Amino acid sequence: MSFRSVAIDGPAGAGKSTLARRLAGELGFLYVDTGAIYRTVALAVLRAGEDPSREDQVVPLLDGLDIRMGYGSDGVQRMYLSGEDVSAAIREHPISGAASQISAIPAVRDFLLDFQRKQAREHDVVMDGRDIGTVVLPGADVKIFLTAAPEARAKRRLLELEQRGQEADFDRVLQDIKERDWKDEHRDIAPLKQAEDAALLDTTGLNLEQSCDRLLSLVKEKIAL
Repeated sequence: MSFRSVAIDGPAGAGKSTLARRLAGELGFLYVDTGAIYRTVALAVLRAGEDPSREDQVVPLLDGLDIRMGYGSDGVQRMYLSGEDVSAAIREHPISGAASQISAIPAVRDFLLDFQRKQAREHDVVMDGRDIGTVVLPGADVKIFLTAAPEARAKRRLLELEQRGQEADFDRVLQDIKERDWKDEHRDIAPLKQAEDAALLDTTGLNLEQSCDRLLSLVKEKIAL
């Protein structure tokens, strides 16, 4: 049986997770948030008291690392670290920078690559991340590069943090986003970039419903549903 795949890439705060989740629901596909997988590894590194930028400290932790992905009755992806549901913990602000740092380590990417590809071998998937269309699923049926202006992404991220009861400053969030963009775009391994055959969707001036409609239209142009 052949399964279909939609790859959505883009910078931090572009709304990939929200839009990909909505799209998967519309299509009846499985949603795979790869950023959450990297965040879970980052959480494990920080909990171990190690530096996420130090390959020599991160790599030894991979052996025996117990990471699982599951889905609740609502269809929402849940992440488990050593049996603990860490879905909320990985969304805390400090985890973002750590996830970007560990994702630049080749051994970490190799460790998680088959974990991600396995989902697409066994299900119809909508998968989002930084290198899905370029590295993880280069043969995806549909590839979309989702972006928005840094200021728009910072506003969305700030609102998300506030809704979770976390205090944040707009200028700090904006600076963090710009720094993460630079790191993701300039890392040696699988840098963030638009795949040559990916459609570009800029949501700067769009609300959630408009963004969802545009995204669904792009997918319908590529695959029969």
